[in-house]
Amino acid sequence: MATFWFLPVLIICFAVLLSISLVTLDNSITITQEGWVRFFLVNSSHSARSILSTIAGAMIGVAGTVFSVTLVALTLASSQFGPRLIKNFMYVRLNQVVLGSFVSTYLYCLLVLNAVKENDGYIFIPSISILVAILAAIINIILLIIFIHRIAVSIQVDKVISDITNFIGKQVETLFPEKMGEEIKDEDNTDASAIISAYQNNISIKSPKSGYLQYINSEALMKLVAKQNSLIELFHRPGSFLVKGSEICLLYSSSVWEEDSLENLLKQIVIGRIKTSHQDLEFSIHQMVEIAVRALSPGVNDPYTAITCIDNLTAVICNLTEAKFPSKYRYDDEGNLRVIADTLDFNGVLDASFNQIRQFSAGSAAVIIRLMEAMSTILNFTKKESNKKAVIRHAEMVLTLGKETISEKNDINDLSKRAEEIFKS
Repeated sequence: MATFWFLPVLIICFAVLLSISLVTLDNSITITQEGWVRFFLVNSSHSARSILSTIAGAMIGVAGTVFSVTLVALTLASSQFGPRLIKNFMYVRLNQVVLGSFVSTYLYCLLVLNAVKENDGYIFIPSISILVAILAAIINIILLIIFIHRIAVSIQVDKVISDITNFIGKQVETLFPEKMGEEIKDEDNTDASAIISAYQNNISIKSPKSGYLQYINSEALMKLVAKQNSLIELFHRPGSFLVKGSEICLLYSSSVWEEDSLENLLKQIVIGRIKTSHQDLEFSIHQMVEIAVRALSPGVNDPYTAITCIDNLTAVICNLTEAKFPSKYRYDDEGNLRVIADTLDFNGVLDASFNQIRQFSAGSAAVIIRLMEAMSTILNFTKKESNKKAVIRHAEMVLTLGKETISEKNDINDLSKRAEEIFKS
């Protein structure tokens, strides 16, 4: 769900409709309370009101208490993991279901309670509706137990890191197969300046507001530019912050673009107040890095958590060594260059993953040595020569940091041995 409120409101609406339907059903049929049935159906208006009042009061009370405790737990977790991770907890489907279930049961009991009548000899007791309320209370108790267990597990650091790693893995599979047109096999052979010079006009597209670039509709943008026989050069990628009036892209064309076409082109670029992970792989990586950096802060001083983050980031990078990063030059079906994109490459992902962790790990021998081991592991999976140079560059920076901040000679020797194995590769 993109919002926290939608599913609870949907459940509440269902509860309202269910209460109306069941009360109508109770009014249209008569149930004889004989045999085992009498043990499950209410036969007194006083008992009916007591049961419904008890369930309604308990549901709204427990809902308020549970979510107050949850907010306290999330506040404590955000101080350790980072405030940007709170929305990961908000959008968990179980949390939305539990909130909707408690509140909708409360509202259901109120509506059914209002239907109980006893005046001038007329008595109406919605027995089936009350039975459903009791069953709903039992289900809510089970949901409460599951909810408490889920919250207790979800704020554990290992669980948080594991969830982020799994999400990044799915994101890699989703993002990289997507192509903005067809890729050229060897982008070094592309003479972009010569192609650009063939166009007579260029139009600067500026950001209509300040915010983060969240999404680019690749297919629609390619079709629009190809239809106008033009070329667009993008200067930013999803995750970049744009200031109102700053240049997003340049449009090269030999024909005149109408205002409607330019507005339609700008609609394919979504700008919002916050970063999202839709097309921004670095966003999820930065969440993991933030946990590691906070763990290395003097106030927390938890190197084990930082090492866990390094291990998981190593697995992500090793997976990316086999991924085909998209070229910045994109062609349409007829082989014409239409888009020059600002793309993410292996070097950028490597920098985003380990630069800040390295910078904050000064003096921590265990973390620095694990960083060097991570570079060694990644290098073993890396086949492309340019990617190997990037890994070796990071290993050199880790070695320099270790020699400058580690005082124990044996630790420096261990670090140097691991570095030598990398440099010999």
